[in-house]
Amino acid sequence: MTSYVFITGGVVSSLGKGITSACLGAILESRGLSISMIKLDPYINVDPGTMSPFQHGEVFVTADGTETDLDLGHYERFVRTRTGRNSNFTTGRIYESVIGKERRGDYLGATVQVIPHITDEIKQSVRRGAGDADICLVEIGGTVGDIESLPFLEAIRQMGVEMGRDRVVYVHLTLVPYIATSSEIKTKPTQHSVKELRSIGIQPDILVCRSEQVLPAEQRSKIALFTNVPEKAVISAYDVDDLYKIPGIMHQQGLDDIVAAQLRLEIPAADLTEWQAIVEAKQNPQAEVSIAMVGKYVDLRDSYLSLSEALLHGGIHTRTRVNIHYFESQQIERDGIDCLRTMDGIVVPGGFGDRGVEGKIKAVRFARENQVPYLGICLGMQVAIIEVARHLAGLAGAHSTEFVRGTEHPVVALITEWETSAGEREQRDEDSDMGGTMRLGAQPVSLQSGSLAASVYDQSEISERHRHRYEVNNNYRDRLEEAGIRFSGLSVDDLVEMIELPDHPWFMASQFHPEFTSNPRDGHPLFTSFVLAARQHRSSDMPRAAEA
Repeated sequence: MTSYVFITGGVVSSLGKGITSACLGAILESRGLSISMIKLDPYINVDPGTMSPFQHGEVFVTADGTETDLDLGHYERFVRTRTGRNSNFTTGRIYESVIGKERRGDYLGATVQVIPHITDEIKQSVRRGAGDADICLVEIGGTVGDIESLPFLEAIRQMGVEMGRDRVVYVHLTLVPYIATSSEIKTKPTQHSVKELRSIGIQPDILVCRSEQVLPAEQRSKIALFTNVPEKAVISAYDVDDLYKIPGIMHQQGLDDIVAAQLRLEIPAADLTEWQAIVEAKQNPQAEVSIAMVGKYVDLRDSYLSLSEALLHGGIHTRTRVNIHYFESQQIERDGIDCLRTMDGIVVPGGFGDRGVEGKIKAVRFARENQVPYLGICLGMQVAIIEVARHLAGLAGAHSTEFVRGTEHPVVALITEWETSAGEREQRDEDSDMGGTMRLGAQPVSLQSGSLAASVYDQSEISERHRHRYEVNNNYRDRLEEAGIRFSGLSVDDLVEMIELPDHPWFMASQFHPEFTSNPRDGHPLFTSFVLAARQHRSSDMPRAAEA
């Protein structure tokens, strides 16, 4: 029978509820429990798929093709679980379901209200997402006191009453600020946050207090007194230089023991050996590389969170310190590529819209002509196709129809815009809804024998996650092959999944998003190989740099 741990947040947003949830899940998993994880988001969007990365960070895509909150990426990086459609519920999705039931007549003429209908739908969704796991950790997005989060908080309050307090734990994450001008640590925001939570009927069992430094005993005691929480259950979540240290820090303070005791679980001791090895590898690199990430959303680093973490995972598994330098692609359009000259590798990630595309194409050309390791992801593969088409295949003005509808050479186009190998034209309505209409989720990819891709993955068949609308136009494949591109990965329906340049030390790009399946314990072969290539490039450049 599943027990539940509900994680709420107070004072301000962005304190790290997702990281806290993921790290607690990692510790409990190391104690032999099966874990499921859910994120409840109060916004009205049905999913974050149509939201700007500047507003919400990256959209994490699950294996079943669900566009979800980035916190699910944290869950999959820390816990050996696979999230899916029942791991992320928004206000929009809950209301959509309830309204659909009302229209069908499922409520038999009743007046549909927030309580009980919306809260019942939330509870049913949580139970569905929990599955048959031993423990389900449920993170409630937003901040206590927000109007939009009230139905979710009411639902989890009801679950505590219905299931009994030996099957439910409430964890509340708050901020304990340090006021530099008075040299004081202030506990009042935490006191008020807990007061707000208690006013709606939830007494937290554990407080996780975010602060710059370790929370002193005096402040822990004061917080415990004014919030009716045992002092041992006031956990100090202080700033650290490495996220992967957090499971060990929380375990040292007994967070998992408190949860296990309340849920009356008799389980083995935690084994955090894997996490200790990750921290040790990250702190003791044997080499160092500088990687340029040329993107459109670099002002908000969370826009490329999974990709950045995947590069760091490549560093962990090669004992390499990976220094990621973020470059706005419009800056490269405006100022040129000089900023890339000291880089050991170049990554061009995904994105939508035409802003900064020419800067990305310039970055591809620089990497190709200067033999710098290049990794393109999604749009990063498409701009590589455009660059080669223009400068090697002689297709002047080649472009994607996403950016130039009437381009003379649409080397990238909507999947339904080109002809099949049988000469039949596929068509699609371009006025389709934006949300949930892309090619999404894990799909099989066949790798060409003898290719760099097959060597890197060490297998001929792989499965990777997708999130895109546009594809390489198969009508141009012959001309692009003649120009030097190798199509090393294809889908079951003959769409281009991976490309590489055989006469380049390391030039690969994928239509899929490999970063979504990378984690610190296992890494990912594509990122591990890319980091090794960057190391080799750096070492080969050193003699020339010394002579300069």
